[in-house]
Amino acid sequence: MSSLLLGLFPALGWGMQAIVMQVVGGKFTNKVMGMVTGNLIFAAIIFIFRQPASLTPSLIIGAVLCSVFWGIGQILQVCSFDLLGVSMAMPINTAEQLIGTILFGVFYFHEWHTTRQYLFGIVAILLIIVGVIVISIRGKGSGSVSPQDFLHGIVVVSVSSAGLVGYAVIPRIFGLNGWDMLLPQAIAMWLVISGIVSRVRDNHMWRVKSWQNIITGFCFGIANLTMLLSNELNGVSIGYTLSQMNVVVSTIGGIVILHEHAGERHCKLITGLLLIIGGAIFIGLTK
Repeated sequence: MSSLLLGLFPALGWGMQAIVMQVVGGKFTNKVMGMVTGNLIFAAIIFIFRQPASLTPSLIIGAVLCSVFWGIGQILQVCSFDLLGVSMAMPINTAEQLIGTILFGVFYFHEWHTTRQYLFGIVAILLIIVGVIVISIRGKGSGSVSPQDFLHGIVVVSVSSAGLVGYAVIPRIFGLNGWDMLLPQAIAMWLVISGIVSRVRDNHMWRVKSWQNIITGFCFGIANLTMLLSNELNGVSIGYTLSQMNVVVSTIGGIVILHEHAGERHCKLITGLLLIIGGAIFIGLTK
């Protein structure tokens, strides 16, 4: 039970990260630079108290690959928002990530063995995906997407999902300890994002908003560390699925903290949240 509770900490961290980013504001470049800088500071603090036994080649290679996949996934996820809109892109992205990590967990890491695990796991995935879609549905006046942008957006969001799946599974493929890879991963993430952002015109990467967004990096650092530990204890299929409960945190936080009014979507929000919570319960039953 304690390991399953640990699996919910990434959801809390990522959910709060999204809310804090909205409160702080700034350009996308400010947000991602502040996030990776805060994450680097967080990792350095942890490193003072918990150093890896040795910096092995597998640790360095795994941390770098994980960071590259994450950087690609993050940047393309934002690009998909411009093509499809958040309400369409995010459910597709979340669903593809869940399917990808579940397939790795089941067929590569052999985390499910019984019919009961497969049954509860499939029900959990379906509940969570439907819940995310229900939360994201908007009214008829929300605009439309051209066929060209839709096809382009599907390709972009799918590559983004592949990158984020890689970020989730690479540490387990290399057999890395979450504590050990935290600082090497944070350094690699900072270098990857700095390199990408520096090529953006008018990036303002070191303006005030970037420094203010460092606090989002601490939220990300907590989420990232607990996800690594949860994936070790619970397996990728359970650990990463539980981490996607961040949509519950960000939705409730958006209404309570950011004062976003649900309006006519009130019933859809409640229905979606209940479906997602139900999915979390079923994924816990596969343990």
